[in-house]
Amino acid sequence: MTKSSAQEAASGNALAMAVLNSVQNPVILVDAAGKVAFANWEAEAFFGASAAHLAKNRISTFIPFGSPLLALIDQVRERRAPVNEYRVDLSSPRLGQEKLVDLYVAPVVSEPGSVVIVFQERSMADKIDRQLTHRAAARSVTGLASMLAHEIKNPLSGIRGAAQLLETSVADEDRALTRLICDETDRIVSLVDRMEVFSDERPVDRAALNIHSVLDHVKAVAKAGFAREIKISEMYDPSLPPVYANRDQLVQVFLNLIKNAAEAIGDQPDGEIMLTTAYRPGIRLSVAGTREKISLPLEFCVIDNGPGVPPDLLPHLFDPFITTKTNGSGLGLALVAKIIGAHGGIVECDSQARRTTFRVLMPMHKEETGDGRALNSTGSEK
Repeated sequence: MTKSSAQEAASGNALAMAVLNSVQNPVILVDAAGKVAFANWEAEAFFGASAAHLAKNRISTFIPFGSPLLALIDQVRERRAPVNEYRVDLSSPRLGQEKLVDLYVAPVVSEPGSVVIVFQERSMADKIDRQLTHRAAARSVTGLASMLAHEIKNPLSGIRGAAQLLETSVADEDRALTRLICDETDRIVSLVDRMEVFSDERPVDRAALNIHSVLDHVKAVAKAGFAREIKISEMYDPSLPPVYANRDQLVQVFLNLIKNAAEAIGDQPDGEIMLTTAYRPGIRLSVAGTREKISLPLEFCVIDNGPGVPPDLLPHLFDPFITTKTNGSGLGLALVAKIIGAHGGIVECDSQARRTTFRVLMPMHKEETGDGRALNSTGSEK
């Protein structure tokens, strides 16, 4: 091999490694002897070991005994064709509990006996699935809200007007009934008005925001009202970059989440709500109405030590009209999902007794350079 050919090969290898290291899924190469010949950065984090340590061992060292992955590797070698397998359980003391993954295993043509394995953790896939579900639920409420506004509010105004006219001519003992008609029509109109928020499809007016100022404002409002008797603590990352969002809508989101937490705690004497912010490696999602894909590295959590969400309710928590409250409308969390979805973000809930976490993942603010390129908060090009 000539010097120029060697340089080209080295350059090609470096580029291939850079590409694989930029992939947000763990990727490994297993050679014919079953050893891990290559692991990208995500794979190092997934297995909790460096690439050098992985390369000294067989893949069977790092996965549970009798794992279906070993059979898949043998199958791919035999058939020389790629295989997909979904919801494979790799849970172990080394990898952690509830480690469900989707697997893509493919042969490497130039290296007989070698296979490449791509892992996709189900937690990430489920986040995407839940995000799409929440957006679909919000769209269904949008159509319902438009229909209700037209078909219900107009006749309700006639009913209320008739009740007011009757009130002037009925006996005193019957005025309670006309008053009841007015109160109930007002309540229905109020419910329809709340639903009309879902039919507002105007673009969201967004700007760079300090999330901590938003959360401090929401905390002050909560402590002055519905969460007066509940301890609210914070665990903030002070170096967090700005979030790209609408301030008023974020205030509405976190007021809803903190109010839900406070109502879940109720009169519990040691009730506590914790607000946390952190920078996490985000997944990439499409922004509604555009072809742009954005990363969601900003994580904001509202955590309470209430009794938790019933397991049968958890998968449907952000659907409209789902509630455990006696007089609840079931629209608060659906509205939260709509607002965060309109920002291109994700909202999810993890719940168990004494610890319920509502987690919001959102994009950070990107500045524009003079030539139109987007920069992240550190000034490096995105």
